[in-house]
Amino acid sequence: SAETLPHPWPKGQPKAIKTMHTVWVRLNAVVFFGLTVLLGLSIAAAISKWGHASRHKPVVEKLKLNKLRSLKSHGGVDRALLSFDLHVDLTPAFHWNIKQLFVYVIATYETDKNPKNEIVLWDKIVEAVDPPEAKIIREDNIFVKYALVDQGDELRGKDVELQLVWDHMPLTGMLYIGEQDKSTCKSFTLPIDYR
Repeated sequence: SAETLPHPWPKGQPKAIKTMHTVWVRLNAVVFFGLTVLLGLSIAAAISKWGHASRHKPVVEKLKLNKLRSLKSHGGVDRALLSFDLHVDLTPAFHWNIKQLFVYVIATYETDKNPKNEIVLWDKIVEAVDPPEAKIIREDNIFVKYALVDQGDELRGKDVELQLVWDHMPLTGMLYIGEQDKSTCKSFTLPIDYR
């Protein structure tokens, strides 16, 4: 005859095995669920404005040299101080996911030593919380914050192009750079002699 094995449960049906998750396991589940939802919403927010920068650019009405103040040799390098006029409406670049724009004017020129030189002359941060009139810049005779300095003494007689560039700084998503269309950029020629 067949032997009967002892029953693992005493007399009757098995009882439900009671295990309790610790507070740490539950907290871990809640935190990582929340982070997953936050990640999903951040990705959706970044995708929702994809391509906005190429369709909605600031309107640059005027960016040109106002006055060359000086062009001198300073410590073995050429340095130019100047002022410029800037009229731009930054409003189209803003949307709900933009925290601020970092706006700057660059001067571009060529030398024998360096085929492309880009120097930041002026910058400004415009925030989304700023009033609407702060997003429209109409200023004449703006003195540069940073001098136009060459790495050597090759600045004299060069053609210099002024261009407006802006960095989009979103609340969530990737940083990206926009720039004034090259066809609308103005240039000027520096004098041959120091002054």
